[in-house]
Amino acid sequence: MSIKTIFYSYSGITRGIAEKIQLECGGDLVEVKTVKSYSALSAYSKGCYRAMKGESDVIEPSSIDVSESDLLVIGTPVWAFRAAPAINAALNALTGCEGKSVILFATCSAKAKDTLPRLAEALTAKNVQVAGSFVFDKNDVQNPEKIDALIAAVKLAGGADITVAV
Repeated sequence: MSIKTIFYSYSGITRGIAEKIQLECGGDLVEVKTVKSYSALSAYSKGCYRAMKGESDVIEPSSIDVSESDLLVIGTPVWAFRAAPAINAALNALTGCEGKSVILFATCSAKAKDTLPRLAEALTAKNVQVAGSFVFDKNDVQNPEKIDALIAAVKLAGGADITVAV
């Protein structure tokens, strides 16, 4: 079972969870980066506005081929109750995703509202099945039990033949 964890992280919190998934479940990490970086001010003004409108940023990598992966894990920070524009772009950049399963996770300060349902809707339109979704608020990201629940879901969705990286 091959896992690909795709994430965008502005502050490093989403990256930390993605790295824990890779450490426990193996697979490849794909960090999505914006071509034009956000400053602290522009992330909260321009970035949040773009997120609310469901817009995409220009990203690297510009294409994400997942045809060799069996399971996708996609992580995003929540900006204005929506996925960050970089993750919107990552969904558009996916190739070879038809028929795959995905586990979604979002990190936020308080509430994710409809972030994950909107991502699920976009992925369903690409014929990707959502096998689970997790929201981590500022307290949850420090709670090993919550992170372990996500990792267990990834292992379960990935099947019993996952080898844990040491």
